[in-house]
Amino acid sequence: MSAAASTHDVLGTTITMPVQIRDARCFVAGFTADAAAVRRAIAAASGLGVPASEPAVRPLLIRPGRTMCMLVFVEYVDGDLGPYHEFGVCFLVEDPATPPASPWAALRSLAGGDARALVHRLPVDGEFTLAAGRGIWGFPKTMAEFSVDHDSPRRSGRVVADGRLIVDLGIRRGVPVPDSTADTVLHAYSQLDGVLRRTPWRLTSTTGTRTRIGGASLRLGTHEIADELRSLRLGRHALMTSSVEHITMTFEDPSVVSEARD
Repeated sequence: MSAAASTHDVLGTTITMPVQIRDARCFVAGFTADAAAVRRAIAAASGLGVPASEPAVRPLLIRPGRTMCMLVFVEYVDGDLGPYHEFGVCFLVEDPATPPASPWAALRSLAGGDARALVHRLPVDGEFTLAAGRGIWGFPKTMAEFSVDHDSPRRSGRVVADGRLIVDLGIRRGVPVPDSTADTVLHAYSQLDGVLRRTPWRLTSTTGTRTRIGGASLRLGTHEIADELRSLRLGRHALMTSSVEHITMTFEDPSVVSEARD
């Protein structure tokens, strides 16, 4: 007999796991970033209270002193949490339980699509998904306003919070990539209120994917998240950009990796 699916109460609505995303689309730009600055940003957000401390997850080094920061706009068109937009600042990281990888091993991991990501910042434009994201997975969701174009050849997204611009990102059209129906399990880390969690994120299909080297234009605003991005010393040009017209995926229950102690 299979175990009963877990449920969560979100603002009076019962959410049954796993959460199903039946249609979403996204575009992403990947920039190299200063690894030491990323470690400090992760540690400062960890709830440990010591910004200079070693974070529980390590940035994935693609070359000495440099890691990857992914800036992603996602539109959830049809899913269990309703329609909404989100903007993610994500760092590629290593499994805390494994020894540090060499840059060559890191590049193989990145090329093979099995790199892990820490969701560091996650503005959204829906109250329900904000409550679900923070309450179920510990994703650091905050409220913001979005202006996004997923339909033009040049994808673009602008996100504003508290009346201040966070980012204005555009990516140029890439070359087509074969569609995928492979059932791929990725791992997303999150940290909120001193708790580090890991969530299995099951990607079930992608269609209409395009990717390229470079191809991004980025403008940072005056919001605190923009200031933090400046502190990461992002590469002047994106290492890669990609867009996906249709994604289906599921989010499982998270597991606790570690908790901050007083």
